[in-house]
Amino acid sequence: MSVLDGSVVRLRRLPRRVAVLSLHTSPLEQPGTGDAGGMNVYITQTATRMARQGIAVEVFTRATSSDLPPTAELAPGVLVRHVTAGPYEVLARDELPAQLCPFTAGVLRAEARHEPGYYDLVHSHYWLSGQVGYLVRDRWGVPLVHSAHTLAKVKNAALAEGDTPEPRLREIGEQQVVDEADQLIANTDVEAAQLLDLYGASVDKVHTVAPGVDLDMFRPGSRLAARQALGLSPSSVVLAFVGRIQPLKAPDVLLRAAAELVAHGSVDRSRLVVVIVGGPSGTGLEAPTALQELASSLGIADVVRFLPPRRGMALRDVYLAADVVAVPSHNESFGLVALEAQACGTPVVAAAVGGLPVAVANGRSGLLVAGHRAETWASALVSALRSRPLLAQGAVAHAREFSWDRTTDALVAGYADAANAFRRAVFEAEVAV
Repeated sequence: MSVLDGSVVRLRRLPRRVAVLSLHTSPLEQPGTGDAGGMNVYITQTATRMARQGIAVEVFTRATSSDLPPTAELAPGVLVRHVTAGPYEVLARDELPAQLCPFTAGVLRAEARHEPGYYDLVHSHYWLSGQVGYLVRDRWGVPLVHSAHTLAKVKNAALAEGDTPEPRLREIGEQQVVDEADQLIANTDVEAAQLLDLYGASVDKVHTVAPGVDLDMFRPGSRLAARQALGLSPSSVVLAFVGRIQPLKAPDVLLRAAAELVAHGSVDRSRLVVVIVGGPSGTGLEAPTALQELASSLGIADVVRFLPPRRGMALRDVYLAADVVAVPSHNESFGLVALEAQACGTPVVAAAVGGLPVAVANGRSGLLVAGHRAETWASALVSALRSRPLLAQGAVAHAREFSWDRTTDALVAGYADAANAFRRAVFEAEVAV
């Protein structure tokens, strides 16, 4: 296991063109609803920065509409290829394994239009793409780098109440990808250990590369102006949740904690505003109004505001307007929302799960909470509100330790290592024959 250092990129041969596989979600989609989330941000940010280094990137994703063009430019040097695989509609994740064959065929056809060796490396994201990746890797004779983003065995060990377990099919598929990939990218050392312990990954194949945050976009600013943009009073106590609305992300925990705050008078009800930004996703699609109904049943519907997903400056306004951002997920491989909020100078109260203890510096940039009991969360939110000035300073400092440039440099260094190891293995195999 190792942490790749972007400072050594110059010493290695860089790839000329990378094929990125993102079967189930496109980087062109709005994060915060459906299957679009942190992975979309990750692909967009790293691909754009690779292109700035002179590495051409082509992202393959499944076409969900006949109106989509065959190709679209995400950024200069970054091309998105819409592959026809199944019906032109959004499919549930449990329906996507049936489209692996046509998607793989579409990826292979794109390469077949060029001279052999057109792509230097394949980077697959999520297990479905990994299934395609190791077939493509063998056909093209290039290394496969894989990022899991989430792992079925980890998710199933920390299910939210009433949530649906990940199927056995996914666990088997993930195991196959772990066994076949030339390099596995983990977001944190915790995820790296999970790959080793739960999937038996080879220690020399697992590398930890922390995700980043766009420090140019997410930065401190005027809380008053942000609140004006959202129609919030300057004197409000604003608690925010940003993310997909599904049991895994646990926005209900924030609502239950807010109800506790009101019931015990910890926060003046007339000043409290709970902002929920996101759209239904995953098993949350089965009951798209469940969160609104919960707010009503808790008697706090009057203090809760639901907003659709947003990006860029509009998302920054949410972070700036909030006194505290809550990230109560039952499982989180990293937690980009936590970093984005902290980069804006807003403390985060997060569940002490997965990669969140890396994304949040407990006691310095925010607070980590063990478990999901409403009373515990209410207490943590009160503590964060009281310590906000000090935590806000720590939040900005902590977020500055992460950047997408650093992440991209580390990925590119890893690509070069994977390519060197792949070529060496091919050479040794040929010599042995």
